[in-house]
Amino acid sequence: MSSPAQPASTPDTGPRPVRDTTEGALAIGVDIGGTKILAGVVDRGGRIVAQTRRETPADDPSKTQDTIADAVRELTSSYSVVGIGLGAAGFVDERRSTVMFAPNLAWRDERLRESLEERLGLPVVVENDANAAAWAEVRFGAARGETDVVILTIGTGIGGGIVLDGELYRGRYGVAAEVGHLNIVPDGRRCGCGLQGCWEQYGSGRALVQEAQEQATVSPSMSRELLRLAGGRAEHITGHMVTAAARSGDVAALQCFDELGKWLGRGMAQLAAVLDPGMFVIAGGVSEAGEMLRAPVEAILRKNLTGRGHRPTAQVRIAELGNEAGLVGAADLAQQH
Repeated sequence: MSSPAQPASTPDTGPRPVRDTTEGALAIGVDIGGTKILAGVVDRGGRIVAQTRRETPADDPSKTQDTIADAVRELTSSYSVVGIGLGAAGFVDERRSTVMFAPNLAWRDERLRESLEERLGLPVVVENDANAAAWAEVRFGAARGETDVVILTIGTGIGGGIVLDGELYRGRYGVAAEVGHLNIVPDGRRCGCGLQGCWEQYGSGRALVQEAQEQATVSPSMSRELLRLAGGRAEHITGHMVTAAARSGDVAALQCFDELGKWLGRGMAQLAAVLDPGMFVIAGGVSEAGEMLRAPVEAILRKNLTGRGHRPTAQVRIAELGNEAGLVGAADLAQQH
């Protein structure tokens, strides 16, 4: 299967004939985040043929639905589609219908599918956004052709998606793969979920930045490029700066990626003991570091793998689809359902 092409520009708002393509049926994918709503028309090959964007009125659930409907109507004014897939950052029930809890969207038991089907007159599928992105990587991205995959989205926290035997694993109640909250350090750092020692407190983009800021404060002579990029202020260091400094050979920045790789590799070894995947895919903003992150992660995974040397080791790859993965995956799920 071919990878998605770069998205086309947003359709204008003037009257246009409704179009179909030779690729067959089209679907709309919507990636609903705390700050933006990204919607796009996607063909069966995973290619985005048009897209549009809106700001998310995250503090008003009703207005968020209005904004989603408005974005979909813009696209359906120009394209004939078979359904709509929504990727929402929250807990989605087993029927792919209701958002039970979305911390950044003020949704609580939001019957999203029913409401939007009434508004738009099209079938709707609702899925967790990390699950949708994971599905896209398996169908069209770094893991295409694999049947058993764990995708880790490394950003502010750690999101996850699990595909087993070619099917997206959602669990009994639809909320599987919240892997960022594995307890990896008993009584460790306090997590936003209310518990202590969660994996994302040590293996996320936030943890990478915290480590870099500490390194620059304690060892400024080893952090020259980091501090230069931050204007001499360790507290101003960002994740992008850590990546840029590491590419320039900054010793402290490279050590930060080694530290992040240590925590990620340890957690992945625990997941491998339970799930035995053929591949791990690292996605999210931190994955932009590429081999600087992938290599130490793979080394630590191999070191901590149960029965190492006597069993196959899962491959570790960097995601391919970037920020459009959630949109593409949601649309493909709509195609299938």
